[in-house]
Parts: sequence; structure tokens; C-alpha cells
Amino acid sequence: MLDSQISDQPKIYQEIQRKSKEVGFTMPSDLYVGSLLKTLMLSKPNGRFLEMGTGIGLSLSWMIDGMGPDSSLVSVDNDSDLIEIVSEYFGADERVELICQDGSDWIRSYEGGHFDLIFADAWPGKYSEIDETLRLLAIGGFYVVDDMAVQPNWPEGHEDNVGRLIGYLEGRDDFVLTKLDWSTGLIVAVKTK
Repeated sequence: MLDSQISDQPKIYQEIQRKSKEVGFTMPSDLYVGSLLKTLMLSKPNGRFLEMGTGIGLSLSWMIDGMGPDSSLVSVDNDSDLIEIVSEYFGADERVELICQDGSDWIRSYEGGHFDLIFADAWPGKYSEIDETLRLLAIGGFYVVDDMAVQPNWPEGHEDNVGRLIGYLEGRDDFVLTKLDWSTGLIVAVKTK
């Protein structure tokens, strides 16, 4: 088995990669992360999903591929240029709501139902507003974060933020987590109560 042989990429994935290079987007999600997200989402038929950090839509393309016809997904990013690009690809999908807003503000003001999976790929929901974000997760829901292994674009001292997040999650009694030294370094946590 070779984990690098990922044959079921979303149809739009290569186009989004091309666009990413064209506009100089330097924080694309990893192919492996996308494959895992799709797999986890398929385990939640009719699920409600949240992505913090839309970026240019690479991980979103995988998430959409993992959605059932009655599922819904909210994706939040504060970059209006990126949201505009992503809207061109996914704006017509009625299951997807793209929100251009500061993630911290959105998390603090959200008053809707719980989510079955939260992919925290931005500072808000990952390193800030963590309690508020975890409260948005349904029991049995997945909390997924990537970039837990050292990345070339990390600012100096960022490994301390990662260490604090891991320690915090490990100390909670309402989550079971698996740390994966794979891809960009992942944590997959499940809310148990």
C-alpha cells in the first residue's frame, strides 16, 4: 500500500491548485489532509460541517466531495479576495455557505446548531476561541487540526502555540484524540460527552 496513491481527487482540485499558483496563495492544504477529511465526512451522512479558514478552497473541495445530498457546510475566512475566488467554484452549491468575516468574531457570535465535524485550519478555532469552538461540536463529532508538525512557513516561536494546543486537548476529559505523525501532522479528536 502506498498512501501517496490518492486516486479519488475532487474533479475541481487540479483547477484550484492552478488558481492557487496563479494568485500566489502560499498556504495550500495538503492532499492527504483532504483525503482524510473526505473520509471522515462520509461517516456523517446528513452531517453539519464547519471549516475555519477557507483559504483558496483546496480542503473545501475534498469536504464537499464527502458531503451527502442533505449535508451542509459553513466555511469562514476573513480574506474577501479568497472568498470571491472560492465562490466562483462552490457558490452555486446550496449545501455550502461561504462567510467572509473575522473567524474570532464569527465563532463568538454563532448561535446555530452543533457541527458533526470541525476542520480548524485558521488561528481562530485552533489557537484562539478554542473553548467556544469545541462547544460547537456535537457529541461524536470530529475536531480536526493540521500543521502540527514543523512547517517552513511557521513564524519564530510558533511551536509553543502547537505545544499548548496539544497539551490543552490532551487534558480535556470530554475528548479522545489521536495524534498522527503523517501529512503535516494531524490531530483527530472525537467529542465524547
